[in-house]
Amino acid sequence: MSGQGEIVHIGGYTAQSGGRGSGIVAARRDPTTGALTPLGTVAVTASPSFLARHPTHPVLYAVNELTDGEVSAWRVGSEGRLDPLGSRSTGGAEPCHLAVLPDGGHLVAANYGSGSVAVFPLDAQGVPGERTDLVVHEGHGPDPERQDGAHAHMVSPGAGRAPLLAVDLGTDSVYRYDLDDASGRLVPRGPRIRTAPGTGPRHLARHPDGRRCYLVGELDASVTAYELTDDGALHQRGRVEASERSGHVQPSEVAVAPDGRYLYVANRGAGTLAVFTLAGELPELVAEVDTGGEWPRHFALIGEHVYVADERADMVRVFRRDIETGVPEAVGEPVLVPSPTCVLP
Repeated sequence: MSGQGEIVHIGGYTAQSGGRGSGIVAARRDPTTGALTPLGTVAVTASPSFLARHPTHPVLYAVNELTDGEVSAWRVGSEGRLDPLGSRSTGGAEPCHLAVLPDGGHLVAANYGSGSVAVFPLDAQGVPGERTDLVVHEGHGPDPERQDGAHAHMVSPGAGRAPLLAVDLGTDSVYRYDLDDASGRLVPRGPRIRTAPGTGPRHLARHPDGRRCYLVGELDASVTAYELTDDGALHQRGRVEASERSGHVQPSEVAVAPDGRYLYVANRGAGTLAVFTLAGELPELVAEVDTGGEWPRHFALIGEHVYVADERADMVRVFRRDIETGVPEAVGEPVLVPSPTCVLP
């Protein structure tokens, strides 16, 4: 693994969003032990709550989750140093997720507060240009507090002809889009996929086989399995509970292991990482591991390790994952990071 590959960046909330961080933190990762050594704040920026990298250029992107939302970009240097490349308005409120399309030509961002998806062209060096589209979702769900309107929570680009999936918590929907490269605009790929009312879909994870995907419901603590067909349709296969713990459970991040055998779901409130085998038709829970905090906001699978960011406990917890059983076990001491919300390998 190269020196650059040893660096992990961590996003989080700053004072502008009620957090305790100061920007993006870099840490050096030991690939053998999994240990993280913080290198300090490498970009002072407001509430960089989610991060992404360009697939070919040394460029890192962040949403700035503010009332007047922005995306920001940096060139990545040695020891994870970040040199600013500029910021762009997302045209909406509280952007909470972003992703780069596989060909590296565009960046898309989800505005949670205003329920919209923004598109930005990226130049030959990966620098964002002026926004080329802003698609605004409409509707609401049965929860009057959390679903009073649309709340776009995630954008998931697909490889090849697979559609871009936009997950909307407020409208209980997954929207499907194709990107017109020439205009930089999103074109709907058929009607939206509606979940059960009150699901509050938050994030989804695609299986390496390109067919299966798994959607977590933040409001009903569910995991719904779907089949993605060649024409871009999503067919529901079934639903399981995200946790077996009692009390408040609010799923956050979801990811499939690189070998496609296990699914992982972080559960806030319960403070757990749930492990599901994907050997059958539906995910089957095989273990639920305490994370050491109550609010695991995000996690990243890196090699044989799992890095869990607990927003309220001000820490990133390191786990070693048994590749055969899929079950993670905590190693070392928690790494202190204020209000962490995203770990980016």
